[in-house]
Amino acid sequence: MTLYMAGFSHLIPFAAAHEIIRQKKSHLTLCRATPDLIYDQMIAAGVADRLVFSYAGNPGVGLLPAFRRAVEQGDISLEEYTHFEMVARLEAGAAGLPFWPLKSPITDLVLRRPAATVTCPYTGAAVPTVPALNPDVTWVHVQAADSDGNLYVSGLVGEMKEAALAAKTVVATTESFYPADVLRTRRGELLLPGFRVSAVAHVPMGAHPSYASGLYERDTRFYQQWTAIAKDAERCQAWLEEWIYGTANHEQYLSKWGQDYLNHLVVGGML
Repeated sequence: MTLYMAGFSHLIPFAAAHEIIRQKKSHLTLCRATPDLIYDQMIAAGVADRLVFSYAGNPGVGLLPAFRRAVEQGDISLEEYTHFEMVARLEAGAAGLPFWPLKSPITDLVLRRPAATVTCPYTGAAVPTVPALNPDVTWVHVQAADSDGNLYVSGLVGEMKEAALAAKTVVATTESFYPADVLRTRRGELLLPGFRVSAVAHVPMGAHPSYASGLYERDTRFYQQWTAIAKDAERCQAWLEEWIYGTANHEQYLSKWGQDYLNHLVVGGML
């Protein structure tokens, strides 16, 4: 199965990723523009055989040690694109097209993924293309959803909408859940209408250690700590055992951090 865990900078669906790890899913193809800690943790847990991506790193800190280790050991295969090419693939998938034409030149990233050109029917010029990307499942985390399945996002959206519209199935977790029609006036924040969403789960702070704009900040301390944790394979597995396999759900995961620790992340200071 091809899985796209969306979320640009904030609203990264860590609770969903942790549950996938907890259930010991495997042999997935993970797709994402800018994979960060979410995929480092999933790769460390052996969830994926293949990664389709554009740049991978720990934002503002460095690289992804578990990802690097898996590549060096031959445990995962790669298909790499530029950021624009990844978004173009999703645009094609969302539009129901087989490929997307590019104006940008072909780079040496073609060594790590398929490449093809088409002949422009108007000028005869060779036009670089990328194939459509249609994930089996795209998972998004949002600030609000209603009982009709409508999803609402405030702040950065990135490629969340394209990744959702390109997918065969969309599943969401949400910070807040409301009755139908309560959020109808927030049309400008509508990410996706409910008829395109298969399921929604109410998971407060479901993006931790990333952030949800207007609700809580990124756990920068943990992002900084993760490099040391992930560099050591045994320490990395011990962290997975304690914080993911050793917790029954996201609520227990959060309780291990403690209320005082979480409160310092929350906008306004209290959950």
